[in-house]
Amino acid sequence: MAVRLSVFLLQLGLAVNGPARTGAAKMKVVEEPNAFGLNNPFLPQASRLQPKRDPSPLTGPAHLFRLSGKCFSLVESTYKYEFCPFHNVTQHEQTFRWNAYSGVLGIWHEWEITNNTFRGMWMRDGDSCRARSRQSKVELTCGKNNRLAHVSEPSTCVYALTFETPLVCHPHSLLVYPTLPEALQQRWDQVEQDLADELITAQGYEKLLRELFEDAGYLKAPRENEPTQQEGATRGLETETLENCNKARSALSEEIERLTSLLSLHGIPHERPTDTSHAEHLAQQSPTDVTSEQLQGDPGLRDNTL
Repeated sequence: MAVRLSVFLLQLGLAVNGPARTGAAKMKVVEEPNAFGLNNPFLPQASRLQPKRDPSPLTGPAHLFRLSGKCFSLVESTYKYEFCPFHNVTQHEQTFRWNAYSGVLGIWHEWEITNNTFRGMWMRDGDSCRARSRQSKVELTCGKNNRLAHVSEPSTCVYALTFETPLVCHPHSLLVYPTLPEALQQRWDQVEQDLADELITAQGYEKLLRELFEDAGYLKAPRENEPTQQEGATRGLETETLENCNKARSALSEEIERLTSLLSLHGIPHERPTDTSHAEHLAQQSPTDVTSEQLQGDPGLRDNTL
């Protein structure tokens, strides 16, 4: 476009002033960078940034809410990345191509929590990428100024961002417990007490804490198509083999013995389960004996169904 404009002006000058005199300075043509593909408002709406959904509500440490409504950018190679806390992450290709890429790398979704600490912000449901959506994890680290410090793509369609801010420099600035309402704090206290009294297992402890974080709005309930659900389904299929079933049965028997001893220690009445070899004993009995005992009601089988 700049070239055609220069030619037009040259022709206009010739028409007004006549042919240029010999030795006159030559016209210098300056072409401006092509920004046609960078989220150009004249492109069809389908080619512009279109988030799939609205961001999740503000959650987490209240002192980080002051970052909401602000955006921080970083240019890496030929791409410009923009991180808008509690909103989204976008990417803009900085090239002269007419169809330069501009897209959404994720929309604010939930926190990542580890050891009672907010470890990062997950931005999910970005633009489609190889039959799935792009997503980004933003790690918050201490820094003198608010700035987007680093962007990488450790795996296809999954981006890792590092955001520096003085708001997280205090050792307790990202602790989860102080941000919870009193009712959820009391609930967490009870979970900790149950774990200390060995009334729940470590796995049960993790499950109860996740439910608590979901109720607080810090985590979202896993969706059926998320990897965590698929991995869980795979683990469930592993018990289909006889060897794994025997291992699981042995582990459950040990857990029953541990819980039984704990109940006895606290003086809580309970019905003692039968010996773990009871099922094998039944298998050695004649069909008539087995039927007779089942009609009377087998406490061992009844306990195993609980």
